[in-house]
Amino acid sequence: MSTKTPAAPAAELAKKPPRPSGSKKLFRKVEPYIWIAPSIILMAIFIVTPIVKVFQLSLSDVSRAGKIKGFNGLENFTKVLKSPAFSLVLKNTIVWTIAVVVLSTILGFMLALVLNNKFRGRKVARAIVVFPWATTLVIQASAWNFIINKDYGTLNTLLMKLGFISAPVNWTPTPGAYFTWEIACGIFVTIPFVTFCVLSGLQSIDASYYEAATVDGAGYFQKLFSITLPLVKSSLTVATVLNIIYVFNSFPIIWTMTKGDPANYTDTLVTYLYKLAFYNGKQGETSAVSVIGFVILLICASVYMIYTLRKGDDDL
Repeated sequence: MSTKTPAAPAAELAKKPPRPSGSKKLFRKVEPYIWIAPSIILMAIFIVTPIVKVFQLSLSDVSRAGKIKGFNGLENFTKVLKSPAFSLVLKNTIVWTIAVVVLSTILGFMLALVLNNKFRGRKVARAIVVFPWATTLVIQASAWNFIINKDYGTLNTLLMKLGFISAPVNWTPTPGAYFTWEIACGIFVTIPFVTFCVLSGLQSIDASYYEAATVDGAGYFQKLFSITLPLVKSSLTVATVLNIIYVFNSFPIIWTMTKGDPANYTDTLVTYLYKLAFYNGKQGETSAVSVIGFVILLICASVYMIYTLRKGDDDL
């Protein structure tokens, strides 16, 4: 009887790669941090450091030249909150953000549904929708100012030629009317962003879902609320949160059209703090307004993160 030992285990051992040394193991652990180190350093320099500086200024007595004289606690916040203009500006900011975000989201979603259908000239239509988003906000706001101007505005000219009006109309008789036009401009330039965020989600939906729903006798609105909305919810949520941040911090439209005048009636927090800093030289109060805006946006971002984490837990 043969007493040869099997050679297979020895061959398998010979094929196994050598174990990495201690230095290689250490490098593998450290390597990811080496790659992300430049990004962390840049974020620390250009994001974290300015935020810390703003918080420091908000709690300090600052001269018009920007020199810190000393710590003054919450005095800057007290001055800002007691200012009669601040409550008006905060209300304008809330109205501006909610109106632009809500209406642009609804209209952008509807436009995305239209552009998701197949029709002749769809590519051209999508390119046209991009134009307001691709154009700078200063140019857009200047164009809207030209359109609604009473003396030479294109809106009055068009309506007079069509016979709807016999004389030029003053479209901005009150600060509230002017602020409404600013909101309209904000909605117009924000719709493309929402449209293409939703459109990317719509194009990822498998057509078999709609085919199965059609076979089951589902109508258009049943498909919309049972298939489309749930499947584009993540894209719509991301677009909404980013939209809130962009609109809340939007400066060019308000500044180009009215500069927040008259008497802060069309100001938002961003234009108001700009005036405090560069017109009035109140660096401490400006930093306090910045911190208040930061906290508001932080709350919005936290709500989004909590919502996302809960959604992730539900999917597990």
